[in-house]
Amino acid sequence: MGIVAGLDSSPDSTRIVVCDTDTGAVLRQGYAPHPVAAADQGDGGRPADVDPQAWLLSLGDAAGGGLLEGVQAIGVSAQQNALVPLDHQGGTVRPALIGNDRRTQAAAADLVDALGGREAWAQAVGCVPQPAHPVAKLRWLAANEPDNAQRVAAAVQAHDWLVWQLLGRPARRTTDRGGASGTGYWSAATGGYRPDLVELALGHQIRLPDVLGPAEAAGTTPEGLLISAGTGQTMAAAFGLGIGLGDAVVSLGASGSVMAVHREPLADPGGMITSLADATGMHLPVVHTLNAVRTLRGAAELLGLPDPAALSELAMKSTPGAHGLVLLPYLEGERTPHLPHTAGTLAGLRREAMKPEHLARAAFEGMLCGLADALDVLRGRGVEVRRVFLLGAAADLPAVQAAAPSLFGAQVVVPQPAEYAALGAARQAAWAFGVSRGGLDPHTPPAWPGATGQVFAPGEELAAGQAVRQQYMAVREQIHPGAFSL
Repeated sequence: MGIVAGLDSSPDSTRIVVCDTDTGAVLRQGYAPHPVAAADQGDGGRPADVDPQAWLLSLGDAAGGGLLEGVQAIGVSAQQNALVPLDHQGGTVRPALIGNDRRTQAAAADLVDALGGREAWAQAVGCVPQPAHPVAKLRWLAANEPDNAQRVAAAVQAHDWLVWQLLGRPARRTTDRGGASGTGYWSAATGGYRPDLVELALGHQIRLPDVLGPAEAAGTTPEGLLISAGTGQTMAAAFGLGIGLGDAVVSLGASGSVMAVHREPLADPGGMITSLADATGMHLPVVHTLNAVRTLRGAAELLGLPDPAALSELAMKSTPGAHGLVLLPYLEGERTPHLPHTAGTLAGLRREAMKPEHLARAAFEGMLCGLADALDVLRGRGVEVRRVFLLGAAADLPAVQAAAPSLFGAQVVVPQPAEYAALGAARQAAWAFGVSRGGLDPHTPPAWPGATGQVFAPGEELAAGQAVRQQYMAVREQIHPGAFSL
């Protein structure tokens, strides 16, 4: 028996779980908010510029009180897409650019054009630049802070920076396949960097971290504490959930995402799929939508309701199909299908359908049908989906649970609340620790139990759900002909 820790540094806080290496049982936990002070705001009102030292301070607070006593290895999970630009001495050139930084939208579009379009990027690195990607942040630096851009000698992500700090800032900096695959300049298909794309974005070459395998250790502290490779929150959460082939994860935030485990990387010429690597040696193709819970919030405001929970209560008074109302929930444009400048559409207005409960139901069905479209993108490329894990606060809403199984055409699991990203980081640490001791296979992660929760099956509602989807697709094709083709 050993003891390992997994820490998850989100945009707001640090959470730590200390686990038994053999069983994955959580022995103790720690938490601390981030002491953030920054002026520029990114998506959701969070700061877009943050001093990385805030992450270390939060980590120290979360680990206080002897939380890490007896721990033999640590795994690190951290927020996706943060970019920490470093100078030749390893100092930060400027605060880290984090989250869905809206300032970089033009930079992402410029990069798409500079390489010759979406298909060229999809073939090069498995994804099309989006504002959140580090490659777009490098482009933004070159265009808006040229003096800072010239000083950049290396670039790492949040989990890479934390691992480097924990190891005492060694000469070698590392990352993992999952983190590298989200940069926009590393290909999950080839397993290599594209330095030319870094130069295209920033204007010059920089030093990039070595990419470690899933069970490799980044190093050992002078005290003998093993630090595993680390990974991004998406990959860590998937690892903590214990998803495998046949599983998909649908995340309900303001926007939405669908990811699934697959054996091979997927290059999508249309750019709807982001080809990420996972934390086990396989792949996590991801499809994003721009409109998920923001659709519910908008409908609730329109109907004078306080929140999506009240909207759900109202929607349950309607029936599948919402008496013919169909909402295309493209309130912020859309990524899947690629309709960046469109708006939402409410179709099927008839006198008998013009009741608040039917509009509420249409909002839930529209959101879920948009996510079902994203699932179809993956299924159309040969990804098997038998079970869907539904994440996010909205997953607990009765209207979501009633409609999702039949609209997705799969069993739906709403996991019990847990620190899945931190658990995934701890599982990675246990794997690297076991391999270092000769007790684990570097190709087989430790067999920790997966997530448990409420299970919902399509059952008798499957036919009704598929009829709702057909109605939705007919309206989508009428309003946006040819926009969605697999």
